[in-house]
Amino acid sequence: VYLETYGCQMNVNDTEIAWAILQKNGYARTKDLDEADVILLVTCSVREKAEQTIWNRLRQLKALKVRRQQARLPLRIGILGCMAERLKEEILHREKLVDIVAGPDAYRDLPRLLAVAESGQQAANVLLSLDETYADILPVQTSAGGTTAFVSIMRGCDNMCSYCIVPFTRGRERSRPIASILQEVRMLSDQGVKEVTLLGQNVNSFRDMSEVQFQSAAAPVLSRGFSTVYKAKPGGLRFAHLLDQVSRIDPEMRIRFTSPHPKDFPDEASVLQLIQERHNICKQLHLPAQSGSTRVLEAMRRGYTREAYLELVHHVRERIPGVSLSSDFIAGFCGETEEDHQQTVSLLREVRYNVGFLFAYSMRQKTRAYHRLQDDVPADTKKRRLEELITVFREEAARANEAMVGQSQLVLVEGPSKRSVSELCGRNDSNIKVIFPDAETEDAAGCKALVRAQPGDYVLVKVTSASSQTLKGVLLCRTTLSRAAACH
Repeated sequence: VYLETYGCQMNVNDTEIAWAILQKNGYARTKDLDEADVILLVTCSVREKAEQTIWNRLRQLKALKVRRQQARLPLRIGILGCMAERLKEEILHREKLVDIVAGPDAYRDLPRLLAVAESGQQAANVLLSLDETYADILPVQTSAGGTTAFVSIMRGCDNMCSYCIVPFTRGRERSRPIASILQEVRMLSDQGVKEVTLLGQNVNSFRDMSEVQFQSAAAPVLSRGFSTVYKAKPGGLRFAHLLDQVSRIDPEMRIRFTSPHPKDFPDEASVLQLIQERHNICKQLHLPAQSGSTRVLEAMRRGYTREAYLELVHHVRERIPGVSLSSDFIAGFCGETEEDHQQTVSLLREVRYNVGFLFAYSMRQKTRAYHRLQDDVPADTKKRRLEELITVFREEAARANEAMVGQSQLVLVEGPSKRSVSELCGRNDSNIKVIFPDAETEDAAGCKALVRAQPGDYVLVKVTSASSQTLKGVLLCRTTLSRAAACH
């Protein structure tokens, strides 16, 4: 089997789950397309461009499939994930190229689907589940160097933002039992993984109902000034409990999480307290804003105003000094005026994010916006507004990063820099890329011999220059997460 992954980090995790299932069923994996009996594409539907990439890829694979048929070496092609869920009929009928279609909740069914395809029939399963979390399947980690890993803690989303296809392609929100998450993180720690990112469409509404004694807990409070289209559900162990447990497993393992929803950081938020207190939970938060205009936020059904969002940002910065913030923004949503756009520009200036993910709006079928709103911002206007947002974001990120020049940053080494073999690359606590020379250095433990930093090591780097995307610096010493926290 040959696997290709498109789209978000959830899809990388899905690829690992699908591969774990196929491996147990006697499949071997190849990185060589020509060796493959089965080609599986794990797909994304969030934007039109992502889907277009897959259609183009299928056209390329068609030629390979025809060649194989002529040589009597059958090739099976499968579409997995969100696009399979959204466009099942079209995928099966267009060009009759695809043999199997499996939605995000159907990976356990892959061996059966492939067996059906072996007999020459097309096979599909896009049933969405209310309880599938793949809790008992430990994903086979495929990430480079084995220094960092992603652990899926929940699937689906209940927020129903008007622009978003995710609730329709990934189904309702359901959380994995905490015990299975802790087991996976322990296993990764034993393998020497030094950074784990807890992954979900909406991580801070996590709710594990598997332990009976916690089923009657009160429903959580929302952040001040925030609302939801669905009623908060009582019962279960919450995200703060999970974060507390995960961060205790290995003091030398950094913990991150994404993506949270701004509504789920109430005032007494123990999550913020944990981030502030624990040296191994990164002081970095993803707070997706999507727009700086209250009018547009209402049309998006985000459940907050510009003012409530800014109040949350100030609250977070008070609770976690030095926190680094990232965000998502959509340019040119339905009905967005030039004034609305300027409000997003001013929000980018006011908050000054370290990392940003910015996209032009792409209308998706099935969503509320598709049924109720007009995609009335011209494509060239969307493009111009997006470019303006990117420019402003970069200016502000460069200013935020320049504040780190002269400081020493704790960096987890990931490997050689892409641009130069004589440099290493890693990320600091804020998840910003840091480049520094691959040179001998001393160890903070005080041993006299000089050492060379390896992937998975923590090093202190003094920052000498900064851009909107990267920091550059000189290597001071090798250290550990605990020791660096104690010195800090």
